[in-house]
Amino acid sequence: MKPIPLATPPEDAAARKAIAPVVCYPTETLPRPDLSAYRSIRDSLASVETITVPPRDARCFFVPAGHVFRIRSVEGPQVGDLNLWNAHDLSERFYSGKTRALNGTHVGLGDQLYSSFPHLRPLATILHDTLDWYGFDAFGGACHDVIGTRCDPYTHALLSDGGQYHHCCHSNLTRALAEHLDMPLVEAEGHVHDVLNVFMCTGFLKETGQYFMKASPVRPGDYLEMFAEIDLLGDLSACPGGDCSTGHSSDTAACYPLLVEVLKPAAPPKGWTSPPVSAYDRTHGTETEE
Repeated sequence: MKPIPLATPPEDAAARKAIAPVVCYPTETLPRPDLSAYRSIRDSLASVETITVPPRDARCFFVPAGHVFRIRSVEGPQVGDLNLWNAHDLSERFYSGKTRALNGTHVGLGDQLYSSFPHLRPLATILHDTLDWYGFDAFGGACHDVIGTRCDPYTHALLSDGGQYHHCCHSNLTRALAEHLDMPLVEAEGHVHDVLNVFMCTGFLKETGQYFMKASPVRPGDYLEMFAEIDLLGDLSACPGGDCSTGHSSDTAACYPLLVEVLKPAAPPKGWTSPPVSAYDRTHGTETEE
């Protein structure tokens, strides 16, 4: 949050502020999927598995490369916090910051979710979003953000004079991963990372730059659908904030389950291959030029 300014503005303050912005990562050369080929598989999808995520809890799920998964609202307006990993290597995980830099603050149809360094490749591609009609509202809010970090017990304790709350998304994701992989809780916590906030409606206040949330427009039947570019392990928390209209980390908000559906197409998209890891050689300038 910007403080009340103490410095005297220079004479050319207005001119400095008027300088046009430059996009940090121009995406003209960013490899893009053939979305028409990807979407052509949707008519042949067959259900493989469904996983119910209880309110204020989380569940893990596996999605083979070339399959599709949907996160669906089933009983009431509910947002979810999603973690993704390479199912065979937990060191490769969803990188929300780079996904944000390459796509924007919120993701939608055709956007890809990228993995962490040194891999930096697409983990999943968004095939369909029943909330894409929402766009950006008058407050600058939109759905499916990659700016929030996940509600967690540490921030809760910081803001509530040491209060203890165990069913925030960070803890939910940690418990679910520990149980799914039969892993000690402290080890599992180290793998939990910043999330894709599914269905959550968020933005930044123009006056202060503060991250805000508002009631999600999601309703039963809405879903976000993604194509798995590699074998994925997913972990989804049904946030204790419900639709996040008033707060989060709460036992009072109305909360509902979420449903994860894993689906198999009759054939993969035409021309599709699972993406390789980054082509960077990882020498970081230490190689001696001859």
